[in-house]
Amino acid sequence: MSSPSDSENTTHFGYEQVPVEEKEQRVGQVFRSVANRYDIMNDIMSLGSHRLIKRFTIELSALRKGHKVLDLAGGTGDFSIRFSPLVGDTGHVVLADINEAMLQVGRDRIIDKGLSSNIDFAQVNTEHLPFADDTFDCICIAYGLRNVTNKEAALQSMHRVLKPGGRVMVLEFSKPTNDLVSKVYDSYSNLWPIAGKLITGDSDSYRYLVESIRMHPDQESLLKMLESAGLVNCKYHNVMGGVCAIHIGFKAN
Repeated sequence: MSSPSDSENTTHFGYEQVPVEEKEQRVGQVFRSVANRYDIMNDIMSLGSHRLIKRFTIELSALRKGHKVLDLAGGTGDFSIRFSPLVGDTGHVVLADINEAMLQVGRDRIIDKGLSSNIDFAQVNTEHLPFADDTFDCICIAYGLRNVTNKEAALQSMHRVLKPGGRVMVLEFSKPTNDLVSKVYDSYSNLWPIAGKLITGDSDSYRYLVESIRMHPDQESLLKMLESAGLVNCKYHNVMGGVCAIHIGFKAN
């Protein structure tokens, strides 16, 4: 599945086809709208399961003291807060997001927890990462790739700034492998815009989030995209019957 999808000039914004140059602006508005209630809505939408999924993802990161890790689309800082003690004082975490409102929430959380000594903050476009080649031991993008306009360019950019032997990890909503789970999940996710309206006063943003999940490539398609970006030994782990999947790919030594 390519991005942009139907032509070189348009791409998906949920179910809607929009000009490529418009998507980034519209996605930005979505996350500016939900930034202050983003974590609360995550708990509600996932019934708290996102915490267990994130813990499993971190176990797969294999981070050690002294490692450099890039937390892409890191938003409110959940992963960076967990990465910080793993890499220690000799390591380095970069919390990066394209959205200034989400990044501000993450920065405030991290400073409040006293964890800013080994964490830096960067407002970046994932398709054009402003870092040197071979910089990071691990790059993690959680629930962010589906919002990127050109996913292929983003994965190639990640591959460039990854150290040889390093790993890219993509945690994202995916396609359930069981028909019953798929039906229950679809019905449940249809309630998210209602919850968004009640809690944040914004149903449209959560309607987009539901649609963006359904438009995201399935497990095998995303696996091929990682391989096409130059990553090797690519694999994925289904979580909750494929409701989410964690894809991992490595940069060849």
